Parts: sequence; C-alpha cells; structure tokens
Amino acid sequence: MLLVIPTFRRAALCCLLWSLAVLSFAQTKPFKVIAFYTAKADLAHISFVHEANRWFPQMAKKYHFTYDSTNNWKNLDTAFLKNYQVVLFLDTRPEDPDQRKAFEHYMKHGGAWMGFHFSAFALSPSAIPQNWDWYHNTFLGSGQYGSNTWRPTSAVLRVEDQHPTTRSLPRTFKASPNEWYRWQNDLRTNPDIRILLAIDSTSFPLGTGPKPNEIWHSGYYPVVWTNKNYRMIYVNMGHNDMDYEHKYDNTNRTLSHTFSNKEQDQFIINALLWLGRSK
Repeated sequence: MLLVIPTFRRAALCCLLWSLAVLSFAQTKPFKVIAFYTAKADLAHISFVHEANRWFPQMAKKYHFTYDSTNNWKNLDTAFLKNYQVVLFLDTRPEDPDQRKAFEHYMKHGGAWMGFHFSAFALSPSAIPQNWDWYHNTFLGSGQYGSNTWRPTSAVLRVEDQHPTTRSLPRTFKASPNEWYRWQNDLRTNPDIRILLAIDSTSFPLGTGPKPNEIWHSGYYPVVWTNKNYRMIYVNMGHNDMDYEHKYDNTNRTLSHTFSNKEQDQFIINALLWLGRSK
C-alpha cells in the first residue's frame, strides 16, 4: 500500500532529518579551519574580520571543529595547509605567486574553501588587478568586479538550489546589511557553477546612493555559489555598515553586524559543516 504523507508532515520530517544530519556532522571527528585575513583597508572590512574572529570560535565550540586565524599570508604554503581541512579568506586574496600556487594545489587535491565578500574582488586597472585567471575565472567563475550597491543595506535573498547548505532555509529571507557586488561574468551560463542564493526582486530598489548607479532597480545578482569541480563556497556577505560620516573622529563605530541574522548565520554554519565533513 502506498503511504501518503500530508505536505505539512513532509516538511516537518524534512526539517527533522536535516537537524539529525547536522547533529551527526557535529558528532563526527572534528575538522580544522584556518582563516586568512589582512584587515588593513576599509573600516567595514576590518570590522567584519574582527567580528568573524569572535564568532567562528564560538561556533567551533558548539559544532565541534577547530578554528585558527592568521594575518601572516606567508603561512599559505603546502606544508602549513596540510594541517587544515578548510581554508577561509575573510577579506583579501594572496598576492604572492608561490602562495597562489600553494592554494591552487591545495584546492585541486581535496582541500575546501570559503571566501567572503572582498576576497573575490579584482579590477583592472586598480590596486587589486585581475591578474590571477585560475582564481577569478576558473575557480570563482565570476571574473572581475563590475559594480556595487551603496550604502550597505539589507536585501531579501532567494534560495536558488536545493543544496545541502540551503535545505534548512526558508525560500526567501532577509540578509544582514551589506555592500552587494555585481560581477563581470554571468554565472548562470557557467555549467560548473551552482548558484545557491541570489537577490530576490522584492529587494529593489536596493541601495540608497547618493550616486544613481549605486542603486539597483532590476537585474539578476547571485550572492552565494559553489563550483562543482571543487569543495568551495563564495559568500558575498562581509561588509558591515559603518559610521562613515564620523570616520575622521576616530570613532570607527559599527552600525550593523554580519553575524546577527538567524537564517544567514545558519547558512554559513551549514556551509562550513558541509565543507568540513564532505568529500
């Protein structure tokens, strides 16, 4: 006899199964995470890095993984990376050719990575040019930076793919305030890319300006995605709102936080557990 389960019961069952899966992840052998950061430019990026380095150790205790962080990019070599199952780039990318080579080797041989916001930025010509083709075009798939919204504002995000990292999320949810990026390449045309979260049309107009091009009124903007050829996830979030009007008073006051949003926080934990536990 065919057993028919009512829709609401199926939804409850799915939530229960996902909770059990997360619990089983947390009970397996701990994995090790290393976060690289620079935290020298842009008050918002510095604020995010400090917030991340407070939040991730708390999550490490709760979900049973090890979290280390360093601003010494010279550690980005093959011998050092062998000690870690997941690498985070909190705000920047490596610039040294040997460090780039070591990271590419790490990713091509089973390593896992999560990058936030500015870690994907590149623009030619600028102080951070697009001079690393494997990283920006093959690995991330995004190419170089196109434009951004301003001022940092919340957006409604929409789940685009039923991936292990998104199955516990509602169809749409409101993200923390952020500076949202547009990219050179259309990720929808790349068969290697799975877009996980995108900006929902209910967010428009997005941004407050004052420049007209800093306010988005329409379009398709992916904000989280993974490359099927690697264990990786890029997350566009990572730019807190700051008291820019009084920055010269040395207050550097943070007006919003990235890790203060139930659904967004859950996604980041889902992603980290998926990267740390999956093969």
